[in-house]
Amino acid sequence: MSTSTTSSPGPAPASPAPAPAAPPTPSLGPDDALPHLEPPARARLLGGALVGLGALLLGLVLQALVVSPLHEARDQHVAYDDFRSALADGTAPVGQVGTDDHLLPDGTPVAILRIPALGVDDVVLEGTASHVTLSGPGHRRDTVLPGQVGASVVMGRQSLFGGPFRGLADLPVGSTVEAVTGQGTATYRVTDVRHEGSPLPPVLTDGAGRLTLVSASGPRFLPDDVVRVDATLTSDPFTTPVEVTSARSLSPSELAFAGDPSAWPWLVIALAALVLCVVGLAFLRTWWGRWQTWLVGAPVLLLLGLLAGQEAFVLLPNLL
Repeated sequence: MSTSTTSSPGPAPASPAPAPAAPPTPSLGPDDALPHLEPPARARLLGGALVGLGALLLGLVLQALVVSPLHEARDQHVAYDDFRSALADGTAPVGQVGTDDHLLPDGTPVAILRIPALGVDDVVLEGTASHVTLSGPGHRRDTVLPGQVGASVVMGRQSLFGGPFRGLADLPVGSTVEAVTGQGTATYRVTDVRHEGSPLPPVLTDGAGRLTLVSASGPRFLPDDVVRVDATLTSDPFTTPVEVTSARSLSPSELAFAGDPSAWPWLVIALAALVLCVVGLAFLRTWWGRWQTWLVGAPVLLLLGLLAGQEAFVLLPNLL
């Protein structure tokens, strides 16, 4: 007789533990929308910005004190050679238009101005906008050339780019001024030194000529006035061509103490290139190292700073 054994059921399997609840998603504030930079990255970013700013400031200082006088001296040397060749060929300008019957381009040499009392012996260029007076004194386009019947106006800088008219406010009455043009040599005698608020010169009589020299007056680099020196023509006047340019045709940048806004695009390009260079050098420093990056990048930064500085000076007044 067999007996059957009935096995008792084992314990029921334990139910799985509930999954832990997901932590609540923190709400993002305005500051959390920006990427967080590690301290070294922040330091590199701040350092790059300071390097770019330093390069720009250094470029401005070097441009004002060192490069601008060299720039003006070089341009004067080239202009003197060009004008001497034009005199020898008989093609030097004698009016507001050239031999091709078109208006003279800005920067065309039109005269040699000599002021012995100030040591001035500079080539005068056509135009008075800031980008012209970087290279020397400029002849106002709506006036006659020196030596001709009527009023002639020449503007020059006081401080930057050689400052050819830096002592104009101290020029004594009675001083001699000479101008060499395509028609010969004209001689003037200084009759008055005027500042803002001074009486206007008398109206010219028939057959008379007057040369007015214009520059800034006041502390160097921080002028606060415009000085005008009037000189009366004492030599025989030259033949005066018909004027084709009037004061209405002048742009605002050609007036006394005006800047030249045409430099804005080039300044923006130079500053953008400076920023890109700083960013690129910050990345290259990771692979090259600090000193290797400085060795390659410093000359590039300095060059871009100089270029930006020159365009910035074009925006400044044309008599500065």
